[in-house]
Amino acid sequence: MSEDLVKLLKEQLNKEKWTRATLNSYTINNFKELDDIIDQAEAEEVRKEIKEVCEEHLVHAKNSIIALFISGVLSLREHMVDDSHLIMLISIFFENRKWNIVEYLCNRILEFGANKYALRTLSDCYINTNQEEKKYVVWEKLILVDFEEAEIVKLLAHKKEEEGNIEEAVNYYKKALYRFINKTMFTHVKEIWGKLVEYCPEEIDFYYHIEKKIAKSLSNEKSASLLQTLLPYYKEKGLWDTAIKILKIILQYEPKNFIARKEIVTCYKEKFKDHSQLNEYIKLSNLNQNWRNVHDAISDFEKHISFDDGNYVYHRSWGIGQITSIKNDVFVIDFPKKQAHKMSLKMAVNALQNLGHEHIWVLKATMNKEELKAKVQEDIPWALKMIIKSFDNVANIKKIKSELVPSVLKASEWTKWNTEARKILKTNSFFGNLPDKLDQFEVRETPISFEEKAFNKFKAEKSFFQRLKTIHDYLKHAEPDSDYFGEMFSYFVGFCKSFSNVTEFVVSSYLLVKRTITQYPYLNPGLDFTFQDLIANTEDINVLFSKIDDTDLKKEFLLNIKKFVDSWPDIYIKLFHQYQSKFITDELVYNQEHEKIKELFQVALDHYREYKESFVWLVKNISEESWFQKFDFPKEKLFICMVHLLDITFRELNNRRDISLNRKINKHIHDYLFKENKLLDYLMESDEDSITRIYTLVNDIKELDPSMKIHIKHKIKEKYPDYKFLGEPAMEKGKRRLMVTKEGYAAKQKELKHLLEVEVPANSKEIGIAMAKGDLRENAEYKAALEKQDILNATCSRLQEDIRNAQIFDEHSIDVSQITFGTKVLLKNLKSDEMEQYTILGPWESNPSANVISYLSPLGAEIYNHTIAEELIFKINEKEFQYRIEAIEKAL
Repeated sequence: MSEDLVKLLKEQLNKEKWTRATLNSYTINNFKELDDIIDQAEAEEVRKEIKEVCEEHLVHAKNSIIALFISGVLSLREHMVDDSHLIMLISIFFENRKWNIVEYLCNRILEFGANKYALRTLSDCYINTNQEEKKYVVWEKLILVDFEEAEIVKLLAHKKEEEGNIEEAVNYYKKALYRFINKTMFTHVKEIWGKLVEYCPEEIDFYYHIEKKIAKSLSNEKSASLLQTLLPYYKEKGLWDTAIKILKIILQYEPKNFIARKEIVTCYKEKFKDHSQLNEYIKLSNLNQNWRNVHDAISDFEKHISFDDGNYVYHRSWGIGQITSIKNDVFVIDFPKKQAHKMSLKMAVNALQNLGHEHIWVLKATMNKEELKAKVQEDIPWALKMIIKSFDNVANIKKIKSELVPSVLKASEWTKWNTEARKILKTNSFFGNLPDKLDQFEVRETPISFEEKAFNKFKAEKSFFQRLKTIHDYLKHAEPDSDYFGEMFSYFVGFCKSFSNVTEFVVSSYLLVKRTITQYPYLNPGLDFTFQDLIANTEDINVLFSKIDDTDLKKEFLLNIKKFVDSWPDIYIKLFHQYQSKFITDELVYNQEHEKIKELFQVALDHYREYKESFVWLVKNISEESWFQKFDFPKEKLFICMVHLLDITFRELNNRRDISLNRKINKHIHDYLFKENKLLDYLMESDEDSITRIYTLVNDIKELDPSMKIHIKHKIKEKYPDYKFLGEPAMEKGKRRLMVTKEGYAAKQKELKHLLEVEVPANSKEIGIAMAKGDLRENAEYKAALEKQDILNATCSRLQEDIRNAQIFDEHSIDVSQITFGTKVLLKNLKSDEMEQYTILGPWESNPSANVISYLSPLGAEIYNHTIAEELIFKINEKEFQYRIEAIEKAL
């Protein structure tokens, strides 16, 4: 059946004749018939054969309608971005003005996703057939995928404006404005700016953002001329702060703009019309005098004008004060410890910092502490705005914390508050980041969109991979139909043009672009190379892969290696030593590459000190798989290597080498051997010789918790009661080991260490100093030092003997069926009828005042090994005792 379909197609292709008459006779039904052939090929699973037939035919008949259509549709069904065959087919019918066919073919492409060429051609089709409404519908789709198209966006804005839909018109005008700025077409920029000022002059943050782009892309002068058009609105509304800010920007671009200078004086007069010293300060600053530098004049004026009756000020020595009066250039200020302090104007300007009534320092000085604390905790957005605005509308988390802790919040209260504050700073649309400093926050006059916030973050990022993360996050929460996304995406497309120099940035950009256009085909920038080309031009895959600082991209890189490189198993093996991943081993196993894994494991085992991470990862993650067991690697060797690596990493940590890496490896080994009980499980299955080899290594690791060694030792003794541990000194006949707790043992070791490392060296120094004084026979200091040396040596010897004879008690072996070491016992004194409770430990832990007694003490020895309900009668120092044992429980 499938052979018949291929044969039928070949016959149709051979019969096909390409003439103008053929084109004119073509109908949509003809293409629907070809679609039937494609569907049949899919059903019979001969899609590949059908496509090959078409491709071969196009070699000598490039305008074959049948071949172009079938091959083009099959490519789209296979999610290939190559739509060249259908584009060529559309151009043939477009040139011959077969508009119904052009419309059909464009819509056929659009069934598989948005496509710039198809949408643009479709709009041209509707223009030629006078279908105005359809044209506008297509335009609305086109501008979402073509970020460079500006003229159509402006036309859509005009249409919405004519319809009275001002909100949508404004959105289109904004989009058009961005695009004309990028095209540096000032005439259009000026026209659209005027429209926006007419409809939404209040969106000042938008204009601040746009004017910076205009200044950068066009010129400072053009930006200043446009900003001038905003002034009438803000002057009319009496929004003097904003008007002044606009004029400051204009004067920053054009310091000699005398009109703007005159305007700013007018605005200052309106803003401070109630200020008692207004005219005096304008005169002092020479703000009206064009000969003086305008920025210096503004700075002086603002310093002076900030001082007025009732205002708060800050002095670095006297703290917060309030101006009570200003007379004849003399300030009278009330500071907490300097009431009615007088200061000249010149002194005040230089020594004082003016503070607003809502400044955090003022609130801390004037508000009840508990009231301020409650408000800060209950209204976090208010607190954030208040603190950020206190410092010229710029602050980071560190600054915010310094203002609240400990003066308002306790350190323990900050943690919870900080978590909520960070969420608000990230999600609340009235907070934004500075474009060039991500850790600095500002309060916005108008809300900021998620898209703009992400874009600002992207622009502020200095690291390529941080920018990559930002665009990933953007695509998780927004569609790529904004000009913000277009600018971010173009950044990565730019790297793809550097194909001659393949770096981690080029490869990462390529993978990002390919992933994005798979989901949004219309964003395809037309990459003219493949992943195979990138690999062919890569000098060292290992080095390249190590520099890709993104986990998802690393995995995507590996997937592409497998898909496009025949020797992918060998590459996976090489990359594993720098990227231990279940993905790599799973892919090798799934594809039956067991010998490759065996080879990988053998190399890691033979060079386990060099490939520490790889070896530990493989032992932990695959050594117990059923398929791995067939390799028959000696288990004893695996455990010996793991124990040896544990010892090595402990030593490396002690020497402060590669702390982060060694700590991680050490933890992985420790968890595997002891927390997961892998080592003990193996030892319980092993013979005595194997136990000796492994336990000797374990016992030699000084940093290992002694209780773990004791626990393993106890289990070995349980299985092999007559087993002799190497290096264990023989006990004197009749002498028992002293049972101690882990904590008691550690304390004695610490005491011994202190003696050997502090006391003994200090004593040796004392002896040396005394000897230097001469005449040792009459030297009292020398004799005293020698006596102390004898005492220290005797103490050290006793401690060493005690520690050697001590046996750390295994807490897991406590038996509550009778009174033993580590139990807590409740006794009833049958003589006094009172209850008494004792904890049974060793002489090192004994504390009779806390009812902790030694099992070797007279009382401890009498009750030891007895059980519940037993009644005991015994004498200690001629005094008779009579007890009944009521209860026994674990004490450790």
